[in-house]
Amino acid sequence: MTLPAPCILTINGGSSSLKFALYETGDPLRRLLDGKIDRIGQGGAHLIVSDSKGKREDRPDLDAPDPRAAMDFLLDWLEAQPEFTSVAAVGHRVVHGMKRSEPTRVTPELIAELRRILPYDPDHLPLEIELIEAFSRRHPRLPQVACFDTAFHRTMPRIAQLLPIPRRYQAEGVERYGFHGLSYAYLMEELLRLGDPAATRGRVILAHLGSGASMAAVRDGKSIDTSMGFTPASGLMMGTRPGDLDPGLMGYLTRAGQMTEAQFQEMVNHESGLLGVSETSSDARDLLARESEDARAAEAIALFCYQVKKWIGSFAAALGGVDTLVFAGGIGENSALLRARVCEGLSFLGIELEAARNAENAPLLSGDAGKVRVRVIRTDEERVIAQSTARVLKLG
Repeated sequence: MTLPAPCILTINGGSSSLKFALYETGDPLRRLLDGKIDRIGQGGAHLIVSDSKGKREDRPDLDAPDPRAAMDFLLDWLEAQPEFTSVAAVGHRVVHGMKRSEPTRVTPELIAELRRILPYDPDHLPLEIELIEAFSRRHPRLPQVACFDTAFHRTMPRIAQLLPIPRRYQAEGVERYGFHGLSYAYLMEELLRLGDPAATRGRVILAHLGSGASMAAVRDGKSIDTSMGFTPASGLMMGTRPGDLDPGLMGYLTRAGQMTEAQFQEMVNHESGLLGVSETSSDARDLLARESEDARAAEAIALFCYQVKKWIGSFAAALGGVDTLVFAGGIGENSALLRARVCEGLSFLGIELEAARNAENAPLLSGDAGKVRVRVIRTDEERVIAQSTARVLKLG
């Protein structure tokens, strides 16, 4: 086997999954393999790897009781692959970058900065730092690049960044940041490739709908607003996160003696959203399968669709209309039924789906009647990480 060279390894770590991909540098980048370990901490973690020709490996029931155990397993597995000898750099998704607007090479100073901002994102940053440091320990000469999920939204106007709280907190960095930026950057690149005129001069609403869900309003290629704000728990209802809540709720629950601050954080990050309302599952597929016989499942799905619809309306107001609506993420890409429910009643905005196209998950869902182009685009955060890493390090 002839080994490719040089290659870029991308790492995308989450609380319940760890995604990775390997790209051969060039124009364009060529994906050699990709995979993930999912169900981390849920019992029976599962490694699935595919190469450019199809499935390469499928290993269920891994011993990965937490993200750190999964990280150690993945590093051991990667180092055993023949392609690993060609890795010239590693690119990481880092959820929070504060005011940084570009990816940057990892240095001791950057690691120190990420440690300083741990309070801003205690659910993601600790593992992301550990992943970077694990590669540094094992391969100290391998350059690494941090790609920030918040960077896409640094173009938001000041009025969209402000939180209506005392100004003294702004000096501490308390503002609206937005997340899912790597996904949104890819979606906008794809719109440009597809020749959609709204990609550069127009009004676009991006809906990244999955276990983590958010939406963004983009005008002339730049983010002007997004549903997530100071933390990834805000905005739209998600698999286990509630989205926006009345700020008085925490005070009530703590005064009533039902919760500590730590318990409240556990609730809003891991026990709410679809899971909290349904009381059975955070997965929309499970809930759709039993909504006809379980009122709680039906209500969870209905609330999710209602909230997506409201955000579309609010962003249409912020943009002064809409030219293109894009669905992405696990739900947005695969659930024709939820897309139809979200778009129902939005013809006054020019949003209408063609039923046959929607049922087939066609790339373009809108028919001749609708004035708004409604698209499905399979997002690819890993490719954005690889492209950013190649650009920062001038590889290929």
